[in-house]
Amino acid sequence: MKQESQLLSVIVPSYHQERVIEQNILSLSAALIRIGVPYEIIIVVDGRDDKTYENALKLKDKQVHVVGYEHNRGKGYAVRFGMARARGKIIAFIDAGGDINPEGISILLEHFRWYNADIVVGSKRHPVSKINFPWYRKILSWGYQQLVRVLFGLNIRDSQVGLKLFRRNVLEDVLPRLLVKRFAFDIEILAVAHSLGYTRIYEGPVELDFSGASSITSTKLWKEVWSMLWDTMAIFYRLKILHYYTGVNRRRWIYDKELDFRINVG
Repeated sequence: MKQESQLLSVIVPSYHQERVIEQNILSLSAALIRIGVPYEIIIVVDGRDDKTYENALKLKDKQVHVVGYEHNRGKGYAVRFGMARARGKIIAFIDAGGDINPEGISILLEHFRWYNADIVVGSKRHPVSKINFPWYRKILSWGYQQLVRVLFGLNIRDSQVGLKLFRRNVLEDVLPRLLVKRFAFDIEILAVAHSLGYTRIYEGPVELDFSGASSITSTKLWKEVWSMLWDTMAIFYRLKILHYYTGVNRRRWIYDKELDFRINVG
């Protein structure tokens, strides 16, 4: 992947977003134009079982690239798929759906430059964040973050908001080692990066309206919670017990032809 000195790459993992994907792209493009830096947007359609892919293609914009694959593989897989194709010096991802205001990318980018960061994460708990978040999600999020702090020693208050910025060299080192495709992708990438010495991880404010989450069924919610906990403990086991993510285990890392991680395997 060609190195670009100024380019900002923004990955948008998208699944069942046929009704809003066009507006998502327009809003994101407008926010990036206001930032005033060269950019590319990579829409990753995580399974083509609706018209998300076709609707995304309707917008003829040379800075927007629409990619994807036939079957749903999970958000983590989609983000990695897009990152492996990004050309920017700084690579970000933002969730589709419009819950997160894309104008927040500008503030996180300023944090990135100010702190000379390896990673900047959007945080619901930043003092100036503006959030509309169901109460039960707040409780679950707080409890999960306490677990993350104990298990991985990450000095951040929120790891799960779907807006994060990464330095390119961090991703080139970290991505080939990762396994999680769905629920705990965020914590795996942060924990592995931190363990490899990329400790300049900072939080920035976000504007988030997650009121639509109130419609989720309790059965689905607890299934997601259980899956998240299972994946998180598996990450802990691989990181702290097996030491799977260290360089000596390079031969054990899974090469995925579709993700194309040859950037770091020589």
